Amino acid sequence: MDISQYLEIFIDESNEHLQNLNTQILNLESDPENMDTINEIFRAAHSLKGMAGTMGYKRMQTLTHDMENVFSEVRNGNIKVTPNMVDILFQCLDALDEYVNNVKESADEGTNENEPLIRQLNAVLNGPDKPREEAPAQQKESSEDTGDGRKWLEIQLDSAQQHVIRVAREQGKNVFGLTVTVQESCILKAARAFLVFKAVEERGEIIVSNPPAQDVEDEKFDLDFSLIVVSDGDIEAVKAAVASVSEIASVVGEPIVLEDMGTIDKYGDSIPEPEQKPQPASEEPVQAAAQQPETAHVAEPASKPAPASKTGDKKQAPGKPVVNRTVRVDIEKLDVLMNLVSELIIAKNSLVSVSNQVQGQNQGVNEQIEYLENVTTNLHESVMKVRMVPIESVVSKFPRMIRDLSKKLDKKMELYMTGEETELDRTVVDEIGDPLMHLLRNSADHGLESAEIRAQRGKPAVGSIFLDAYQDGNNVVIEVRDDGNGIDVEKVKAKALEREAITPEQAANMSDKEIIDLLFLPSFSTAKKVTDVSGRGVGLDVVKSKIEALSGEVEVKSKLGEGSTWTIRLPLTLAIIQALMVVVGGEKYAISLGTIQTIEDIAPEEIKLVQNKEVIHLRGTVIPLIRLSNVLDVESTKSPEEHLMVVIVKKGDKLAGLVIDDMIGQQEIVIKSLGKYIKQCKFISGATILGDGEVALILDANALI
Repeated sequence: MDISQYLEIFIDESNEHLQNLNTQILNLESDPENMDTINEIFRAAHSLKGMAGTMGYKRMQTLTHDMENVFSEVRNGNIKVTPNMVDILFQCLDALDEYVNNVKESADEGTNENEPLIRQLNAVLNGPDKPREEAPAQQKESSEDTGDGRKWLEIQLDSAQQHVIRVAREQGKNVFGLTVTVQESCILKAARAFLVFKAVEERGEIIVSNPPAQDVEDEKFDLDFSLIVVSDGDIEAVKAAVASVSEIASVVGEPIVLEDMGTIDKYGDSIPEPEQKPQPASEEPVQAAAQQPETAHVAEPASKPAPASKTGDKKQAPGKPVVNRTVRVDIEKLDVLMNLVSELIIAKNSLVSVSNQVQGQNQGVNEQIEYLENVTTNLHESVMKVRMVPIESVVSKFPRMIRDLSKKLDKKMELYMTGEETELDRTVVDEIGDPLMHLLRNSADHGLESAEIRAQRGKPAVGSIFLDAYQDGNNVVIEVRDDGNGIDVEKVKAKALEREAITPEQAANMSDKEIIDLLFLPSFSTAKKVTDVSGRGVGLDVVKSKIEALSGEVEVKSKLGEGSTWTIRLPLTLAIIQALMVVVGGEKYAISLGTIQTIEDIAPEEIKLVQNKEVIHLRGTVIPLIRLSNVLDVESTKSPEEHLMVVIVKKGDKLAGLVIDDMIGQQEIVIKSLGKYIKQCKFISGATILGDGEVALILDANALI
């Protein structure tokens, strides 16, 4: 059995356990007496220890074992949870995270023993307030249980296996049966079984196993398996070696009495004993038995029912493990699938275009095209649902970060999160973590005031940071806001003038928003000194570049003395969208349907001028007009006297009317990148291939508003 096949599972499961531990220890810090939290922490630490031991990562196993010991004592009421204990536990989690990262990079945990942490954990265990008690014997009774646990008696030996056992006894070897039971909570049963097989084979030879070795490797067993073993050593030594494997519930074993064992051959009939006896000194029969092919392993016991052959029978047999209904899929495979769906949609659009050009086409052809369109749409939606993951996987680590920042900066602060269930494309979720981290650190360090200043301003002593996520049309919006000082525009302006980022003439004519946007310049920082939290000016420029690389945008609203709001707007998907096809100046363009509110017919006399800019008054709302022919620098095909066709688009709480020449209709399009060389047109988000082979540009309504 190659244990490296479990490496990816180990990394994923370890990250999940570590995140769970972070969350639960945070909860424990606020409610030290909550036994449900304590039990959950103990279970997570125990599982992590078992997984590390299974994979052979001894340093990681040792650290988690000591953490488990601490929580065992807490659970038993021998130790009270203290702030110092919580700090030590968080340091342990950071060390475990480092181990997992090392495993991810090199399949090795590294050489850091983390002895200071282990000493601190032992100091917590052996504190002056804790009564010294002998550790209770764990599962001692299980290894001495010789009752109904002797399942090796169910094994039916063929004549060759019986022959090997007799030869081994003549050679003075010990022959005994073992039944090993793993814990119900065991995650990697096959890996545990592998370690048991390895421990036994270091001390003897396995004659037969039930289920067969291949089935055990494929995890085709419940919670127990049985072995017939030939060994030069003592049975107790073998049992002790097996019991030392993590997450083994019991080990039952005793010498074999052949008369108690069933006997079969491969045809189910008895075979007479061979008359010729082998040489006593030879060990060849034992070796031959160890190398028997799969047929040498015994068949399933007759007492067990045959597996059901009817696929319609979905009733689960008692004691059978529940089948996992999820699979882990490499993101690259999903990308390939998405590309294939994209090409299928382009082919479908081409077919629709050809059918529209053919006069008097068959009605059946139209029906099939409609059916194909429904299938491709459903296929696209299904693939997108597979790729969508909640942002909880990213934001769940932030409460711990804010807790650490609170201690480091000596500021009382609390993080409130909503919308963790909001889903984003997997590729976006993987990239959004760093920008959000920078914004939160910025709010904690620069946004929130010190306790003294907050008291002077009549604010609560504990500062509040909010992270809200929600879906808005075809976009996902993530807001980071705080009730801190807000952004001092004059201070930013002065810093920009000092760095010569702007001229005094520019500064005099800049709006507050334009001045605040200067914070996104590389290496721009208003911090008076550089710390390990901030001050190097490498935060907000990273945020802006990352968000724009994801076809999103970031904006800031701030009010001095009251706080700031940072808004990130991201597309829901980066591949396929529903779009409205329009015509401007004889060219075709696409506008994302998710941004469109309505389409209006506006008479020329309804257009008004406000500050020399065209607006319309629509149902009580003043909406600015944007003539796309002017933006795109093309000549409109409509005369000034004609009614205007206006597409009303929305960005957050802002509305704008895009004036077009003509409308083609709704269409499903595949977004294609324009490449890294075409970046000047901010209002063009990409291109698409139409059914007739033409290329149409995709207008970014968010950039136009």
